[in-house]
Amino acid sequence: MVAFGGNALLPDPLDPSSQGSRARALAGALKLLNPAGEGMVLVHGNGPQVGMILLRIEATRDQIPPEPLDFMVAETQGSIGYLLARTIRSSPGRGSQEVAAVMTQVLVDSTDPAFSHPTKPVGPYYCEEEAIRLRWVHGWDMTSGPRGWRRTVPSPRPLEVVEIRTIREAVASGTVVIAGGGGGVPVIRRRGGELLGVEAVVDKDLTASLMAVALEARRLVILTEVDAVYRGYRGRSPEAVHLLRRGEACELLESGDLPAGSMGPKVEGALSFAKSAGKEALITDVDHLEEALSRRAGTWVLP
Repeated sequence: MVAFGGNALLPDPLDPSSQGSRARALAGALKLLNPAGEGMVLVHGNGPQVGMILLRIEATRDQIPPEPLDFMVAETQGSIGYLLARTIRSSPGRGSQEVAAVMTQVLVDSTDPAFSHPTKPVGPYYCEEEAIRLRWVHGWDMTSGPRGWRRTVPSPRPLEVVEIRTIREAVASGTVVIAGGGGGVPVIRRRGGELLGVEAVVDKDLTASLMAVALEARRLVILTEVDAVYRGYRGRSPEAVHLLRRGEACELLESGDLPAGSMGPKVEGALSFAKSAGKEALITDVDHLEEALSRRAGTWVLP
């Protein structure tokens, strides 16, 4: 099970031309992780890509009404899934292994406290006057920061991957499956079993961890933008942590030393997998992956 952020593909939403080369680099990394060509699952983020959609919505707000956030997540699952599937299929020496993107829904709890306290920022920055207008017209929750105002949405915890049976069967047949994109399209289950999309986003690292446990994955690998987890990340002398045991991981999470929007969920997801599956998880970046697999870089989260 491999998870990586949307920023790894699109660091600058205003320059989408880099996505192709970054997708090829990722395809090369997958060969290091899976040289025998076994079935595996790839979970991607979608933050910058959803941001692009929101910019388009902003540019056409007087002509076209904004679409729901769950539809935006589904759109990015399709576009990023297409890019990754095409690139992995075309990578040199890949052989005949099947690659498939699965539209993935993730069940969340309608009573999750996150719905009462939206904290996940999405989309572009606005001035205060525009933020007030958007709050009035669309009912959006808005929060201010150093660069301006942004929309905030709930980020509930994933409980169940709706398509897990399909994913399991595809992986068992040796397929590279792209699933859980953007953390999955968040849905709640109503009486009678009907699924209903909700205005929220789910953290992709937590979804990857949930799927890794359900699929009995051999290993969870989280690829990020730094080579390892750092203690004292915000300080003057950050220290790379190469082996992270359960107690140490809990201390780091509780200390607030790990950024909530980036490294925090990665450590939480890796720790959850290590505890539930009794297996190791790795956090590193693409450039240091080969060294990390030889235990010379990265952060290994131990069960």
